[in-house]
Amino acid sequence: MITEARIVGEGTNYPLSAELVLPDGQGPFPAAVLVHGSGTSDKDERIGKLTPFKDLAYGLARHGIAVLRYDKRPYKHARRMMKDGLITVRQETIEDAVLASKMLKNDPRIDAEKVFIIGHSMGAMLAGRIDAEGGDFAGIIMMAGTPNRMEDLLLRQLNEVHRDSRGLVKWIVGRQLRKMEKQLGGLYDMDEQTAKQKKFGGGTTLWYFREMGMHPAADYLNAHSKPVLIMQGENDAQVSLTEDFEAWKDVLKDRKNVTYRQFPGLSHLFVPSEERTILKASKESRKEKHIPDNVIEEIAAWIHSL
Repeated sequence: MITEARIVGEGTNYPLSAELVLPDGQGPFPAAVLVHGSGTSDKDERIGKLTPFKDLAYGLARHGIAVLRYDKRPYKHARRMMKDGLITVRQETIEDAVLASKMLKNDPRIDAEKVFIIGHSMGAMLAGRIDAEGGDFAGIIMMAGTPNRMEDLLLRQLNEVHRDSRGLVKWIVGRQLRKMEKQLGGLYDMDEQTAKQKKFGGGTTLWYFREMGMHPAADYLNAHSKPVLIMQGENDAQVSLTEDFEAWKDVLKDRKNVTYRQFPGLSHLFVPSEERTILKASKESRKEKHIPDNVIEEIAAWIHSL
């Protein structure tokens, strides 16, 4: 396989370091763009000793699929983003994913008709919107996503941490939970200007959540018949089988273009895990683990079948 250093957004205010992994053999190859979860992430989506995006890139390349991955914009340009104005998921995620799609389609070694998006976590939630707002992918792969609103997911996660905490930690988390509930209460009754002015954290305002919530993930998937693969680890402590994975089946009404796959014993990052709570699962990134072959093979087989 061949690896090439690239720049997503070259010539813009937000150039991002990237790597294109090409399979051995003769192209043009099918290809995928990897889109991160929430927060700041490098191109490997590194958390501790876990590097899920690197696992996906090299694993899929061994199965004949080119992969482009890049540093997330806040990872390199957080200060400039805050200085430049209001941050939404479009500035944070969507614009760069669209640029990455166009980069692949303009590469003669890539089959421009077979460029896919693989979104993880929040990237999965945004995958349909990225496709509709310029990505124009051949198909959509969603790993550990949810059709629920981001703020509802955050509150659910924080409630779980509060439930499982003890002593001083429980008191601190309780304060954070009450503060977040107050901040997000009445979000959709709030006028736009107020939402844009009220700070939330990390350089974002309440408008970040409201703007994203006004674009439900399921609406984009229900609007087209492109192939969609929805994947979930059964031991995911952040996105659950019952409230998120099964919810996709409800909102998409078992559309024939959607395939569902769940993987026993895998975490939110699709690595082996025995933990099912957020507090315990957060410690597992201290050990090196990798996405198992069956996950890579499932994605590769699905892409090659189209």
